[in-house]
Amino acid sequence: MNISNLKIGTRLAAGFGIVLLLLLMVAGVAVSRIQNINAATDTMLEDRYVKVTLTRGIQDEVNVQARYIRNATIGAKDPAEVTTSLAKLDDSVQINGKALEKLKAMINSDDGKRQFAAMMEARTGYAQARDTAVKLLRDGKAEEAGQYVLKDLRPPQNKFFDSLKAMVALQEKMMQESAAEARNHGRVAIMATLVLSSIAALAAIVIGVIITRSITVPVNRAVEVARTVAAGDLTSRITVTTKDEIGMLLASLAEMNDNLKKIVGEVRHGTEEIATATTEVASGNMDLSSRTEEQASALEETASSMEELTSTVKQNGDNARQANQLAQSAAAVAVRGGEVVSQVVETMESINTSASKIVDIISVIDGIAFQTNILALNAAVEAARAGEQGRGFAVVASEVRNLAQRSASAAKEIKVLIGDSVDKVEAGNKLVSTAGVTMDEVVSSVQRLTSIVGEITAASREQEVGIEQINQAITSMDTVTQQNAALVEEAAAATSALQEQAGKLAQAVSVFKLDETASPSVAPVRTMARPVAAVKPAGKAPVRQLASVPRSAPAASAVKASAKANETEWEEF
Repeated sequence: MNISNLKIGTRLAAGFGIVLLLLLMVAGVAVSRIQNINAATDTMLEDRYVKVTLTRGIQDEVNVQARYIRNATIGAKDPAEVTTSLAKLDDSVQINGKALEKLKAMINSDDGKRQFAAMMEARTGYAQARDTAVKLLRDGKAEEAGQYVLKDLRPPQNKFFDSLKAMVALQEKMMQESAAEARNHGRVAIMATLVLSSIAALAAIVIGVIITRSITVPVNRAVEVARTVAAGDLTSRITVTTKDEIGMLLASLAEMNDNLKKIVGEVRHGTEEIATATTEVASGNMDLSSRTEEQASALEETASSMEELTSTVKQNGDNARQANQLAQSAAAVAVRGGEVVSQVVETMESINTSASKIVDIISVIDGIAFQTNILALNAAVEAARAGEQGRGFAVVASEVRNLAQRSASAAKEIKVLIGDSVDKVEAGNKLVSTAGVTMDEVVSSVQRLTSIVGEITAASREQEVGIEQINQAITSMDTVTQQNAALVEEAAAATSALQEQAGKLAQAVSVFKLDETASPSVAPVRTMARPVAAVKPAGKAPVRQLASVPRSAPAASAVKASAKANETEWEEF
């Protein structure tokens, strides 16, 4: 992979990344070695030295125990002295026991475990002999105890001392090994740091030189190309060999150089075409003058036709306004009719509600008559039971019963009549509702008709405004036509000035050096079309609409006949 094809930012990031990676490797190795040194130092201080201290402490306690036994033996005549010394001896034995347990927990190596086992075996013999001496002292046998200490206690005690010294020697040896290991880690760390730092520095120098050359060489080439173009030499060939930002810059400079070649070539050719075009423009100005006179005649005929069109449009506008007024009146009448129908619908609904209430009242009366009839029957039964005394009451009850039956019969007939009336009222209510819906549709249709007539009226007003604008445009066209004659004279003067400017432009672009392959791309017709297009915006849209009217007129025929000998491009005016 070519490094020059990478982006400058990518190259710089890769270079710094490699250097940073090497620095991280140096730091990692240094940290790793320092951690090894710390581990060895911790082992030496927290393990080996502690074991040596514990072992020596045990050795000191054994000496203390021997002193307590000696004191008890010497002061055997004083029971208090014996008791005190033996109590202190017991405390020392407890202290040694705890120290041995702690030492046992800290020993991990095989040599240490073997030495500790030998030490414990020697301690067992020493402890048995010590306990025997203590027993003799407790029993008051001081002389025997003294002889026992000299003959039987000292050998196991010395053996125990020897095992303790061996343990101290072993731990000191292991501590020296830990110190040697720490010194070795330190030397390795120094060497690794120096080697990796040298490699990182060399790599940084190499990467810096490579990246610098990959940037400065193309930049110098781009500066050389820019100076050549600034001096006016456009013949240089620019070769792009990379894809980075500088390669993109060279490609842009090459594109700029090619575009400048094309532009200068077109400008040179354009100056020649301008000289030719100015001559043709001069002859075209004469033709433009005759066409201007013909256009003025056509505008007069167009103005006459527009006056007739204006009067017709105004008459249509008046008719549309009258139709709009009639439609609005009809809409108002339809709206009032709809309101009346709505009131009739509400009245029919009220009648229907009242009829329903009357039916309910008749039902109540029918119920009362039925209950009265039952009461009359009960009264007749009671009168029959009363015999002669209830005969008059029986006559009255019979009359009441007849009256109740007549009331019930009349209530049923009224209920039938009222029900028939309710059905007819409901049928009438439906018909009135249908008439209301139909009336709403009529009102809606009349309103739509009013809206359409209103739109027609508005369109007629817009037509009147448009016709007035067209008249104004025709007046403006007449004014512009008069101005065109003056413009023809100004164009002749401008043509002479244009020829002079074309000469100056040719002299200005002559300082550029071009290849022989540079070809022009400007056509003479496009150069001539520019002065004609400058006249078109004067009339805007109304001018293009009016141009279609006089084509069938005699003036248009005269225009075509007079223009037959001219160039076809002038007919576009």
